Amino acid sequence: MKVLEFNAQGNLVQGIHYLEWEEFEKKFGYNLRRKSLIIGLKRGLNLLKKAGCQTVYIDGSFVTQKNKPGDFDVCWDTNGVDMDELKRIEPLFFIFDNGRKAQKSKYMGEFFPANCIADLRSKKTYLDFFQTDKHTGEPKGIIAIDLRRLK
Repeated sequence: MKVLEFNAQGNLVQGIHYLEWEEFEKKFGYNLRRKSLIIGLKRGLNLLKKAGCQTVYIDGSFVTQKNKPGDFDVCWDTNGVDMDELKRIEPLFFIFDNGRKAQKSKYMGEFFPANCIADLRSKKTYLDFFQTDKHTGEPKGIIAIDLRRLK
């Protein structure tokens, strides 16, 4: 099993850390709150996989050392995704108004296309934005999951 390192702020050290889904569940699903978030996360990942998504990146307090994270944040690689199919099976992945309240209500987290602009000032995509600590501006790590191997 891959050893993950965290910095003094509790964030993953810089980089994209690839994990198998089972490893991810073991490393981050260690209490009731986290397990409940994982249920919503996996429901969303299964829909992305069904539409052809191959890789997702997971960020937020969920992939930190925080004991009770509020939610999770996912950005998904658009390469290979049948957008029409994804819009048909889950239109919420394209609705970002009202603070993404509908996504949070259904999945307990948020899903964003990785190549879309997350921050208008810096012009960073979600994939780049996820790799920066929003409080310090320092680089941080995120988790990647290959959905082709998701069961």
